[in-house]
Amino acid sequence: MLKKCLFPAAGYGTRFLPATKSMPKEMMPVVSKPLIEYGVEESLQAGLSDICMVTGRGKRALEDHFDTNYELEHQIAGSDKETLLTNIRQLIDSCTFSYTRQREMKGLGHAILCGETLIGKQPFGVVLADDLCINADGPGVLAQMAQLYKQFRCSIVAVMEVPEDEVHKYGVIAGQAISDDLIRVENMVEKPAREEAPSNLAIIGRYILTPDIFDLIRDTQPGKGGEIQITDALMTQAQLGCVLAYKFKGRRFDCGSIEGFIEATNYCYDKLYAH
Repeated sequence: MLKKCLFPAAGYGTRFLPATKSMPKEMMPVVSKPLIEYGVEESLQAGLSDICMVTGRGKRALEDHFDTNYELEHQIAGSDKETLLTNIRQLIDSCTFSYTRQREMKGLGHAILCGETLIGKQPFGVVLADDLCINADGPGVLAQMAQLYKQFRCSIVAVMEVPEDEVHKYGVIAGQAISDDLIRVENMVEKPAREEAPSNLAIIGRYILTPDIFDLIRDTQPGKGGEIQITDALMTQAQLGCVLAYKFKGRRFDCGSIEGFIEATNYCYDKLYAH
């Protein structure tokens, strides 16, 4: 059922200026691998091999990364450096990649709507590459959610507990517990003030969405910050049917912030690279 994964990747990454002046933030390397590559690996592990990217101006490096570089590969052919390309070559061979552009920044909901032409009328995953998720002890976060989708066949958002003084940075959910790690969403608020937050369960950048979400986004008025928020469309979907929130297993690093990016780099170096 789930084959496609959408990567909204049109943002400017202003918190990383000047590095992101001419380089997509999704190409920022955590140790030696760009953020977007970690995301595509997670998608493929979940069985979602149709990679659909919503990009913007100045993002050509994303397309070039998931393509063959004949000159480079010819230069290093037969050397010990060639093995460094093994993983990315396997990704390129295992996935298909398609791209469309978000011409103006109108929020995550709008970015997802821009991907409708690539997704069509089928359920799909969404990965925000600057949320780096690693589960060292088992399947990745998207794979965990894909298993849940097989059972429930409705939209699912990944959530985690955050300190109460950080709820204003996230979409926040509340609802009825189905199990220890699964909640049926009854309330969802985008970036609430601390005193208005329904809980401290924050949505992070992993979603599985059913295709009716596109019509709901179309009918969604601009919300917080004058942007079309996916949170508002999901709240409508929860009222009309069912949206689940899943407390995932693993670690999440906010690589949209410099502190989170450094933390992720240190963690990945210690866990994945240091021998």
